[in-house]
Amino acid sequence: MRGSGRLPVVIVGGLHSDARRQAVDRLLHTVPGSVALHHDLSAAAEGTVRRLVRDATGELSHGQTPLVDDCACCALREDLVPELERLAADGRTRLAVVELWDSVEPRAMAEAVVAHGGEALELTGVMTAVDPALVMPCLGNGDDLADAGLAAAATDRRTVGDTWARQLEYAPVLAVVDGGAADDEDRALLSQLHPTARQVPVGSGELGRLAVAGFDVESAAAAQHPACALLPQDADEAGVATLVWHHHRPFHPERLFQALEELCCAAARSRGRFWLADRPDTLLAWDAAGGALCVESAGPWLASLPDAAWDLVPPVRRAAASLDWHPEHGDRCQHLVFTSPGLDRDGLARLLESCLLTDTEYAAGPEAWRRLPAPFDSFLDPVR
Repeated sequence: MRGSGRLPVVIVGGLHSDARRQAVDRLLHTVPGSVALHHDLSAAAEGTVRRLVRDATGELSHGQTPLVDDCACCALREDLVPELERLAADGRTRLAVVELWDSVEPRAMAEAVVAHGGEALELTGVMTAVDPALVMPCLGNGDDLADAGLAAAATDRRTVGDTWARQLEYAPVLAVVDGGAADDEDRALLSQLHPTARQVPVGSGELGRLAVAGFDVESAAAAQHPACALLPQDADEAGVATLVWHHHRPFHPERLFQALEELCCAAARSRGRFWLADRPDTLLAWDAAGGALCVESAGPWLASLPDAAWDLVPPVRRAAASLDWHPEHGDRCQHLVFTSPGLDRDGLARLLESCLLTDTEYAAGPEAWRRLPAPFDSFLDPVR
């Protein structure tokens, strides 16, 4: 397993702590020479992060590290790689299992291991542990992490729902624990939220093989970027539906703004990219879970860039743009995906269509569009 000379590292995360612990325990008992490293952030309010190192027989060591800039996740990043390098230098560990704390998102830790692991570490897998019966309760939870006792810093403004969504959708492997409470709707929701993920029962021997199958942080980041994200396809199963809504006409900014609350509450999860008529050069990202919506700029549409700039654009971004290319508007488009039990597909499509420019507004042309009311300015570009 260490033929490359580097220590294989697999990250196991997720808000479902019991499921996460079962997945880690399974790896420790099935992969010879594996060691788990866990940073407990629950004592961050006291100024420290607790570290526990264990193997299949029990605790090997424990310690603590001070907070960095009042941020528990920052302290975790500062302490994680040195501890992994210590395990690598020891020579006895065959697999390092990083068990993340509840609200820690795997992407930041995966990128930290790759960026700072040097010749000692090799990130070979990222998994999110899931109890299907808890997917909807977590996804629909709009509480702030701070209110749930799960904030990683005093400035942490994430919600339970959006944190869980990112944990779920980043990992290519889902370690699934089914305690009997999950039904067909729960399993259909899980499959539609992340249809490309490999779902593996925690008790399966395949878990150990997937832990060292390999992981590419650049591909994973591209799969999350709004411009080229691997979004789900249309689906309808066991009372759960996914609507993929695609259009090549811009939104009227004021009508869309007025419909935001209804749109973000229409589905347990929605995401994608969209185009406002008054911002023709800006690709906007849509990310909603638990009734909370985040809208932010994700950079320029490729059609707004000079030809010389295209050489600086990653190939995956150019490929994604070509799939949506329009003779007049280039890659500018609406591509939004809504997934939920009991989704009103027809009503949702009608609401979205009512937010587009009318034929008369569209015919007025881009210069007229720029003069439309701009209610999104207040949080997209407050100094504009």
